[in-house]
Amino acid sequence: MVTEVSERAQAEEDLLRLGDHEFQGRLIVGTGKYESFDIMRDSLEASGAECVTVAVRREKLYTDGKQQNILDYIDPDRYILLPNTAGCYTAADAVRTARLGREILLALDNPGANWVKLEVLGDSKTLLPDPVATLEATERLVADGFQVLCYSSDDPILARRLKAAGATSVMPAGSPIGSGQGILNPNNLRICLEYLKDGDPDYPVIVDAGVGTASDVAVAMELGADGVLLNTAIAHARKPVAMSHAMRLAAQAGRLAFLAGRMPRRLYASASSPRDGVIASRPW
Repeated sequence: MVTEVSERAQAEEDLLRLGDHEFQGRLIVGTGKYESFDIMRDSLEASGAECVTVAVRREKLYTDGKQQNILDYIDPDRYILLPNTAGCYTAADAVRTARLGREILLALDNPGANWVKLEVLGDSKTLLPDPVATLEATERLVADGFQVLCYSSDDPILARRLKAAGATSVMPAGSPIGSGQGILNPNNLRICLEYLKDGDPDYPVIVDAGVGTASDVAVAMELGADGVLLNTAIAHARKPVAMSHAMRLAAQAGRLAFLAGRMPRRLYASASSPRDGVIASRPW
């Protein structure tokens, strides 16, 4: 009961704001790679996510009445859809895919039609973002009225340029997409956070990609990230629904720990009990 009260109080006072949207939770969950739509649906529910991302190029975002459709398993009254440009390797392709996603979601009357998770990849082996094409696509989509959540490397200079280009959120990777390696370079993420939030502490920074387990989410949140976007770590877990619930708890714990402020690290031990006033022990 105490936990439920504290979670409710935190959610009411500590919202995640991404452009026009506000969320109580701080996880954004993907919809790919699941063994079945049923497992995907149950995992989304266990995560507590209010926003789910869908690949426009890889999923059929309309119903033809002949076969299963991913949207039949995503409650439109519960989730805001975030279309993404996964699988795009040029700025032109990403812009075209984003516009296609917008038209589909407008037809579905979904509030996610005005934004996009932008991915412009450099190659198919590393799936690392192409920095030049990503910046170009960001500028073009912002000019076209999109709120752009931009997948990026953990390069602080690029992060700052993407924000200057108008990105609603810069989303540096913890490690390569689907690798499950966790947060490989926390120092770069710290610098990204410093640069992006300098003079703008409410600017949202989402760690996107590379999460493998719940502790990775907690680390990202403790560093000061505003949220985490993940997919494979849940979809490829031995028990996806259980892992999804673990990710939810990790995001809550990491956020609370960040807000509480960790103790300073010390080189030497520091006794938990004070020495002042302690009666000296006798030698016998």
